[in-house]
Amino acid sequence: MDFDPNGKRLPIKIDTTTNAEYCPLPLTFTEQAANRHAHEFIDQACKVTNKGRRAFLKTLAGSAATLLAFNQVFARSGQTGGYFSIAQEAAYDQSAAQVSLGDSESIFDIQNHCVDPSGKWAQGESGERWISVLNEVFGQRRKCSTEQFDCYSAEQMVKEVFLDSDTDVSVVSALWGGRDSSPTPMEYAAEARQLAAAGGANHRILIQGGVMPNEPGGLEFMETQAKEYNVAAWKTYPQWGPDGSGYFMDDHDYGIPMIEKARDLKVKTICAHRGLPLSGMEYKYSHPADIARAAKLYPDVTFICYHSGFESGVEEGPYTPSAAQGVDRLIKAHQENGFRSNEGNLYAELGSVWRSCMSKPDQAAHLMGKLIKYFGAERICWGTDALWYGSPQDQILALRSFQISEKIQEKYAYPAITTAMRQHIFGLNAAKIYAIDVPAIQKTLQSDSISKLITI
Repeated sequence: MDFDPNGKRLPIKIDTTTNAEYCPLPLTFTEQAANRHAHEFIDQACKVTNKGRRAFLKTLAGSAATLLAFNQVFARSGQTGGYFSIAQEAAYDQSAAQVSLGDSESIFDIQNHCVDPSGKWAQGESGERWISVLNEVFGQRRKCSTEQFDCYSAEQMVKEVFLDSDTDVSVVSALWGGRDSSPTPMEYAAEARQLAAAGGANHRILIQGGVMPNEPGGLEFMETQAKEYNVAAWKTYPQWGPDGSGYFMDDHDYGIPMIEKARDLKVKTICAHRGLPLSGMEYKYSHPADIARAAKLYPDVTFICYHSGFESGVEEGPYTPSAAQGVDRLIKAHQENGFRSNEGNLYAELGSVWRSCMSKPDQAAHLMGKLIKYFGAERICWGTDALWYGSPQDQILALRSFQISEKIQEKYAYPAITTAMRQHIFGLNAAKIYAIDVPAIQKTLQSDSISKLITI
């Protein structure tokens, strides 16, 4: 509840913010009504519980009241495909709210971002574009000092991701652009990791190496990142290119050499931004089919499709193989390349796509339903794109309580979302990919410096 002394901001955000890889969309009439009703419902709950508004909103009951209010408006609008499964008394009783929304999973967020506040990266065309994005696009910007980028810093990421949410482990994800114009240069990502390690939280933060194989020296830089910075995975943006032209992950000029280099370096997890076309880059290179083809070619390499092929403004419905946009393209490629539910080396990731759909329950039901149906809950990874949206806690609470309606389950053969499925999606899948011993790290994290700050 930073910068909100009077409790005017809802703990679950429905707003027009973006991750800068898509144009912000205006709120629908229903989303606006949901926000209004949530404020009214919270006023009522504050009176019943005899709490001040800000104090109430800082509790799980405040989040429960917000989600329950959303349920009411969504249902009245006819959006009944999904809902937040929360007991009505949770809006007035903290114990009931804990049962509905309390932490019951290890949460491993594989897509977080921070920015070197020094601004040394602000050069060239990519650097100039990032300056505009950081200053003009993200809601996070209002937390920055004047003409500074401190609100995007590693320290701010530790606060908002670890202290202000239930996240246990985070991956600092590489960003698009040339090596000298990335707002998260490798040296700064390593500083973020060291920030956690200095307090005994050695496994809180992992870092990715940025790979732009179509940039001169891109493959050689992979070796530097692996040997000098001990990166845990690679992140690539096939849409991006120094001349505006991207590449396909299975082409023999850039894609295959990149994968072969990753294998040689024994860092065999490749995360690729697929979907969400980058402005000014060729649209065809945003199609996610190539990651499925690459995964089939290299079964010993793990491939994670960031954003799951999602495109802003494309309504997510039941799986349609002929769809030319959106998540269905990834599912089709998954099926055509012989992958089966809960098997194989191809994973879907939820960064920005879940946040975009969680205020649209019909779309959210189809998004989660079809991904679980085809990929399987053991092949979906949690990511939030924080800090671009601030703390990811609202995304966590929304998914923790979301359920697909029985009607939609029956009509489209979707499963109900179970506790076991959430545990896999929130953390167990990524822990397996990154070889993290979950019981051991849970024990370690109970006494590290960050956990001590949480309990203060």
